[in-house]
Amino acid sequence: MCESMAPAVQTYRELRTAGMSRANLAAQLDSGRLIRLRRGVYAWDGACVEARAAAAHGGAMGCVSAARHCGIWTLHGREKVHVWMGGHGHRRHDGVAADPPCECIEHWDVGARGGIDAFGIPSIPRILRQILACYGVEAFFVSLESALRQKRLTSEGMMWLRAHTNDAARVAIALARSDADSGLESLLRWRLRWTGLRIRTQTRIPAVGVVDILIGDRLLIEADGVDNHDAAPLRHKDLVRDANAAAWGYVTLRFDYALIVHDWDLVERAILGQVAAGRHL
Repeated sequence: MCESMAPAVQTYRELRTAGMSRANLAAQLDSGRLIRLRRGVYAWDGACVEARAAAAHGGAMGCVSAARHCGIWTLHGREKVHVWMGGHGHRRHDGVAADPPCECIEHWDVGARGGIDAFGIPSIPRILRQILACYGVEAFFVSLESALRQKRLTSEGMMWLRAHTNDAARVAIALARSDADSGLESLLRWRLRWTGLRIRTQTRIPAVGVVDILIGDRLLIEADGVDNHDAAPLRHKDLVRDANAAAWGYVTLRFDYALIVHDWDLVERAILGQVAAGRHL
């Protein structure tokens, strides 16, 4: 997660109001502790890269960039910086004419900034609505459950989302829960919702522990994150869990990030194949 952006990106006026003299400003620039992003806008050395890019573009982080800044799980990666321009922003890059070419994705929805500084990111509900507009309801759902898990959404925020999104989003809001341990777990539940199967999450199994998903009574689904379960000790621990599950009559299907996100057809066939054989009963 990026560090707090309030002290990281500031305008000339904010720096001067905080008591920085012109001489001190020049000294900080000379030392490299302060970096000029564009006229009248500066970033402290070590500031979040995406926050700097957004400020240089003319706005603040938005959508998935802002979500990651807040520690919210996103389905999509860091391929481009999303910039919230607000309703009356001014683009500072000239698109492909910039050097290097600017690939920022702009969001022009009107709303109050989430912080007290000039580059405050949107509120969590607005960030989620931007994700809905950019990437669709599936991406919205997994980020929504991540926000709920972290208690980043108030009841007022949920009411705002219901009132300011579409019917598809409201279906996702109704399905969303606060106990999803990972975005992959949320994604599995979202993609399996059409099956009508009884799907439970974070269920404790004797001699196994808490499992990601339990389908029916006997089919366990484990979702291994992109940064987890690769090291030999963790891999051995997973194998022990799966063996204990089998000893108690459970069937375990274990999928990693790449399979769930990029090869869903195979994952779905594997799960439904076990269900068709009755191994979830």
